[in-house]
Amino acid sequence: MLLGKNPRWHTGSERLKFGSNPADMQVEEPLAPKMTATAPLDVLIVDDSAAIRKILQRVLRQTDLPLGEIQEAGDGTEAVEILKNRSFGLILSDINMPQMDGLQLLARVKQMDHVKDIPVLMITTEGGQGKVTEAVQLGATGYVRKPFTAEQIKEKLAGIL
Repeated sequence: MLLGKNPRWHTGSERLKFGSNPADMQVEEPLAPKMTATAPLDVLIVDDSAAIRKILQRVLRQTDLPLGEIQEAGDGTEAVEILKNRSFGLILSDINMPQMDGLQLLARVKQMDHVKDIPVLMITTEGGQGKVTEAVQLGATGYVRKPFTAEQIKEKLAGIL
């Protein structure tokens, strides 16, 4: 696509190719959005334990991430309802929950076009690799085992965002 001589159409997410003539400036496909220090990160925390949700909120606030809104859901069903109306920059989800577990939630998220690219960090008590492997195959960005430390969450998020 050519921009021509009018740079108003540049959105900032494209990579520009410059030739010797500015009128021949070309735009490549938009880049995937990257987190910047100024972009607030909205987070959805999904866990059936209110105590774990509060701990995760506290841990997130201790990171250097520029946080926006942190919203909570008690299970996957509630999370899907929230995700129908809005998007987030990150989802933290337990695997074992009533009604709709974290694996079912992850599968649903990956089917929803407007949220399928959100990084999902799974939080689990699973001792074996089976559910963790399944989560990764379904598209989880990473996982942390309970009990976790604030440092473990921070390290995982640093690798994801």
